[in-house]
Amino acid sequence: MDTPDTRYTRSGEAHIAYQVVGQGPDLVFAPFLISMIFAWLHPLFVDFFERLASFSRLILFDKRGTGASDRPRSFPTLEAQMDDLRAVLDAADSEQAALFGAGHGAAVCALFAATFPERTSRLVLWNAWSRFPGSPEEHAAEIRRAASEWGRTDAIERAIAEQYPSRVGDESFRHMFATIARASASPGAAADFTRTVMETDISEVLPAIRVPTLVLYPQIERAPDLLALQNAAERAHELGEAIPDAQVLGLPREEPNPFVGNQPTEEVRRFVTERQDEPAADRVLATVLFTDLVESTARAAEMGPRWNELIRQHNSAIRRELARFRGQEIDTAGDGFFASGFDGPARAIRCGCAIRDAIAALGLSVRVGLHTGECDVVDGKLSGLAVNIGARVAAHANEREVLVTGTVKDLVAGSEIEFEARGLRELKGVGEWPLFAVTGP
Repeated sequence: MDTPDTRYTRSGEAHIAYQVVGQGPDLVFAPFLISMIFAWLHPLFVDFFERLASFSRLILFDKRGTGASDRPRSFPTLEAQMDDLRAVLDAADSEQAALFGAGHGAAVCALFAATFPERTSRLVLWNAWSRFPGSPEEHAAEIRRAASEWGRTDAIERAIAEQYPSRVGDESFRHMFATIARASASPGAAADFTRTVMETDISEVLPAIRVPTLVLYPQIERAPDLLALQNAAERAHELGEAIPDAQVLGLPREEPNPFVGNQPTEEVRRFVTERQDEPAADRVLATVLFTDLVESTARAAEMGPRWNELIRQHNSAIRRELARFRGQEIDTAGDGFFASGFDGPARAIRCGCAIRDAIAALGLSVRVGLHTGECDVVDGKLSGLAVNIGARVAAHANEREVLVTGTVKDLVAGSEIEFEARGLRELKGVGEWPLFAVTGP
């Protein structure tokens, strides 16, 4: 198979490199960190691509900060990588695709499937996790190791021994794998990417996945001492329990990666091509935003007829910021707004901060509350527990404060948005939730 042309599409300010090869149902493969564009340099990866392309129109891409894609200054957040995936699907004229994610690539695919079920036909997760295994101390050590050792010869040899044991001693593979790894990321980019991996938690996302899902994990008799492989079976079954109707399958293997051997690709082929009853896409993962004007009754009595004009300016300012951040007004109640439709929680947070500042410029104060969760969709309107939680969060916010749940905070790991813990709060009718105030940037 010839190496396909590399194309570029824009995702925000970043250029994302992608390739399309084969015919059949659309299938996207998202790896942990290795560049898909440069992986064509070695036959092992070419063989993997050929097997997938034998039954699909295979779409490959390099995440922002890796490989042939742009290396922006901002951290490669989970939300930004999801935006990259959507931009690639748009550029490839793919209305709906099966998603096959490995490691952290699985988290990107899971978030996309929960957020855009109408564009996801199937979801396959390989050696995935809701939160990266290990302690905070081990996470910090992984980040330091990425920054100091990425691309070094000894680190390359150790990675091959751990992840590609059948290739130990193969000088041709060692040389080419080193080339691919160094082309995939710089030490600094690898450290940033590792930090995002360590800080991300998609536990609250999993129940919102409503597309057919297959969770695969490697069953290795003598697994290498890698955090990413710790308790792989236990983690897979936890994912299977959290994702409605997910299938879980362990594959006895000597290699922890999905590239060697026919097993992983054959299971993907079976799952992607078999007939299944399609679930109705009546539930989606969404970030909801609520605003509440502070002391509006007293200000209205104080200002008299002038209040109506100020409220008009207030409403216009909020709608202007919603449009700027691609949010959608769902409802209004008195002087409060309910909005959603954001591409991700980070953009919703920035919209909330912009609304707070725009309203402050009018001499008014708002409270803003945000939550990300599974919402029911009825006649284009959102409802359900997640909506109730968002409204309760806004009620707990202080004047000119943007307050979010721990779920939102976990999903924007690496975004450089700063938070201050507000502790556990009892939200009326929905229990205790950890809340965090946005403090910057």
